[in-house]
Amino acid sequence: MSSSTETASYRGRGEAASSDGQGGKRAGWRSFVRLIMASKPPKKLIAVALLLSLASTAAGLVVPMVTKQFIDGFSLSALKPGHIVMLAGFFVIQALAGAYSSYLLARLGQHVVASLRERLWRKLMALPVAYYDRHQTGETVSRMTNDTGVVRGLITDHLVGFVTSIISAIGAFILLLTLDWRMTLILLIAIPVLAGIMVPLGMMMHRIAKETQDETASFSGGINNVLSEVRLVKASGAEPRELEHGFKGIRALYRLGVREGKVGAWIGPAVSFTIMMLLVIIIGYGGVRVSSGAMTAGDLVAFILYLMQIIMPVSQIAVFFSQFNKAMGATERISATLEETEEDFAAGGELRSASAPVTAEGLEFAYAGSEPILRGIDFEIQPGQVTAIVGPSGGGKTTLFSLLERYYAPTAGRLLIGGVPLADYSLASWRSRIGYVAQESPLMAGTIRDNLTYGIDRAPEPEELERAARLAYADVFINELPKKYDTEVGERGIKLSGGQRQRIGIARALLRNPDILLLDEATSALDSQSEVIVQQALGNLMEGRTTVVIAHRLSTVVDADQILFVDKGRITGRGTHEELLETHELYREFALRQLRSPKEDEAAEAVDPR
Repeated sequence: MSSSTETASYRGRGEAASSDGQGGKRAGWRSFVRLIMASKPPKKLIAVALLLSLASTAAGLVVPMVTKQFIDGFSLSALKPGHIVMLAGFFVIQALAGAYSSYLLARLGQHVVASLRERLWRKLMALPVAYYDRHQTGETVSRMTNDTGVVRGLITDHLVGFVTSIISAIGAFILLLTLDWRMTLILLIAIPVLAGIMVPLGMMMHRIAKETQDETASFSGGINNVLSEVRLVKASGAEPRELEHGFKGIRALYRLGVREGKVGAWIGPAVSFTIMMLLVIIIGYGGVRVSSGAMTAGDLVAFILYLMQIIMPVSQIAVFFSQFNKAMGATERISATLEETEEDFAAGGELRSASAPVTAEGLEFAYAGSEPILRGIDFEIQPGQVTAIVGPSGGGKTTLFSLLERYYAPTAGRLLIGGVPLADYSLASWRSRIGYVAQESPLMAGTIRDNLTYGIDRAPEPEELERAARLAYADVFINELPKKYDTEVGERGIKLSGGQRQRIGIARALLRNPDILLLDEATSALDSQSEVIVQQALGNLMEGRTTVVIAHRLSTVVDADQILFVDKGRITGRGTHEELLETHELYREFALRQLRSPKEDEAAEAVDPR
């Protein structure tokens, strides 16, 4: 949207003006549940899965009772085929019901995560440009992939076991009370012991998980930046520097992983130690009660079997809470992103035509916590005319473009079209009336046809597509390509030259048929031949349209109906080229020194009083 210098300055201010904004309050289980319930999991699926889990648990709970009867009244004559079939039947029911229940719960987990990713992607598409100024691309991608992956792992890999373990443990505990309530009360000793172990370990795991999520997002952002600008890295010989930065991130993630491993290493042994001590006590006390006749040997065996049906679930529950604390870091980040203020594309009236004067009244803008970038901006742009914006780099030209596109709202003053505030019209209808051509026209990975029709909510006829390409002087090189309009352009259009990308951008704007054209004029990136062709294509695009151009070429300034000279956030001069040469000393110096290309030297000399 601007020269590289101004863009860097622009983004830097945005990032400095705001902190991450995602390091707020700690997410608890309520936040996690709200996040899951907002994805609207199918209630019927949940009900069937829970019923099957209950059936599987019930079948498993019958087995110790049958075993008790065998032991207490065991004899070969009492052992009938029906007993064996019944026992085998319970095993089969437990296995089948458990397997299908696990499948349904895993399917439910995938549904929840898919819905969560859809919500997050919808949110990312609706977030304003200001959000992306504050966050690195890799960090945002990490929210979409890594963080949702952590939540997915918790739901699909651990939530299934957690649900079935809770049901099994509750059922076994109730039956233990019926067998021998005194021995069952001994089990309660384990609760405070386990809580004393799991709570501090869980808090430590949460802190480490949060740090890991932050470091992963930062690492992803760094990798994304380097790989997207790999040509700059190689041209600058910056491989050693970027290697060192990458290794720092890798080592930081390694240290966090080791810390997580240390905490995780305590969980299993601590739980196992508690359970084994409990098992020794139960067997010892149970043996005493059997020898005294207070309970039968079958009761003790059934008690131990039920105890095992509690011990195994408790281990799974402990693992679940360990993973749950890890997922809380991801939940915080996802929830914070989903709570960000988004653009409302539909709010406001529909702008049927933008062929009216565009006016700025007392326009001011500053990024949060920063000094004002624009101050007291007033202008009027007449329909069908060309307004050139010139001035030193960093003066606020790009920010003015951003306000015109409504990427930001003014901090004071207002923009109007035809006397009506722009804010009264919906973002969708306003932006549909604007065509924007950047210095280096951005292209998406895909074909030339995909990029020509990008953002157009209709399917242009082949003749219309070819006409736009012809007016943009893009038809010649397109027709020379083997696949013509179906040629892949590569990531960010890397397979095309700078001039070719510019002409694709111009053709796309022609297909959009805008009332207002915003143009950030390109010069230095193009060779002389490409520059001439691009200027001819821009002439076709500008014809009959209201055009606002950040001008870098003398010929554009000379032909403009109005020139606005922007310096340090203010309009310090306005008029035609001839008027400003006579009345505005800074513009005269700027025109002679900066609005010159080698082939415009003669034109520059013609206006040079020396």
